[in-house]
Amino acid sequence: MHEYDDAVLECFLKNQLQLFPERVADNLESAESFLEDCMAVVVDSVEEVIEYFEDAGLDVDGAVGDEILDADEVFDVGDGRYLIVEG
Repeated sequence: MHEYDDAVLECFLKNQLQLFPERVADNLESAESFLEDCMAVVVDSVEEVIEYFEDAGLDVDGAVGDEILDADEVFDVGDGRYLIVEG
């Protein structure tokens, strides 16, 4: 089971429409349940975001950090961490 702190959950609640056409969670509890169901991942750096996508089999050669961070699946928590949600 994944553990998501309040900063991660609030980031997802605030920005969920960047990935989904409508809200999928309305409070911290429903956000946590949704992220657990999606097996969302929290990483600690841009490098770990790139590594995540490489491990998933995506070709990220030549992509710079900003391009990766602009992906709809990547949420900037605001404290140096990133939430990756596969919709």
